[in-house]
Amino acid sequence: MRDLSLRARSIIVIAAASLFALACAPEGVDDVPPPVPDGDELVDDAALGPITVYSGRNEDFVGFIFEDFEAATGIEVAVRYGDTAELAATIVEEGDASPADVYFGQDAGALGALQAQGLLTELPEDVLEAVEPTFRSREGQWTGTTGRVRVLAYNTDTVDPAELPDSVLDLTEPQWEGRVGWAPTNGSFQAFVTALRLTEGEDVAREWLEGLIANDAVEFPNNTAIVEGVSRGEVEVGLTNHYYLFRFLAEDPDFPVDNHYLPGDIGGLVNIAGGGVLASSDEQAAAFELVRYLLSEDVQIFFGQNADTVEFPVLPGIDAPDLPSLDEIDPPDVDLSNLEDLQGTLQLLQEVGALS
Repeated sequence: MRDLSLRARSIIVIAAASLFALACAPEGVDDVPPPVPDGDELVDDAALGPITVYSGRNEDFVGFIFEDFEAATGIEVAVRYGDTAELAATIVEEGDASPADVYFGQDAGALGALQAQGLLTELPEDVLEAVEPTFRSREGQWTGTTGRVRVLAYNTDTVDPAELPDSVLDLTEPQWEGRVGWAPTNGSFQAFVTALRLTEGEDVAREWLEGLIANDAVEFPNNTAIVEGVSRGEVEVGLTNHYYLFRFLAEDPDFPVDNHYLPGDIGGLVNIAGGGVLASSDEQAAAFELVRYLLSEDVQIFFGQNADTVEFPVLPGIDAPDLPSLDEIDPPDVDLSNLEDLQGTLQLLQEVGALS
């Protein structure tokens, strides 16, 4: 479906959902969801731009969104793709001479690092007001565009959901010996450990990591490999992000894995993908329009209802039917900008032997 526009994709998603609702509604019930509104009005001014985006999100995943933005606004976009942390480090090295106008990253830690270096500018009030405070910078210099939740992926053939823990910290208990998969080298896991350090303290984080190692947690290279390992029975549960499962379910609805959410627990951390505008940009007006577009109804619907992504929309009122609400998840109160302290987490992981 990459050749379809974003609006066309959104309309297809909503049309399918409406047909399903009609088919399943009790006789005499007419309350089916209305069609998607036309969406937010966007600036159609080719005089703005061009802009350069440093994107830590994969081109196959978000490239067409930048193309649709160009078509909707007339603002030309050049994109440099790469690793989220590496692109943030590049901007720090480039300083005020950076050609980037917008930074679009996969986690809040990198955005927080750029903010801490004074490299981002405050976003317009309408952009900030569109997103719940939990999912944007408290200083107003970046905003989340979608959310991803930490979960326990578990094998539905071998694990009784009733035995799954209420807290990620319980995975160090003897009954989980040799049954847990993790990816210490993965950025999302490291962001979680950073949040654990912030909320529970260094000693608790160290004891938890040492407990997983003592419990013979099985190491995988990344989140995808964890979910695959859970499905094959190599481990019974895995520490991962919620959306990896949906990529497998899109290909095989009988895939033997499900997500176990951890409401109110640090193990249910909601991290974000998000963006900020560079303070050094000469095209801030155009850059702000791109951030607005990422928060537009069409884009938020796509992220929340596309079978291959299923991320949490951060725009209130946009549903993701296959996911619990963020209120149900009740994420811990973490200033996501503070996830920037990756170096301290890497040092801890090295000290306990999780990283060579």
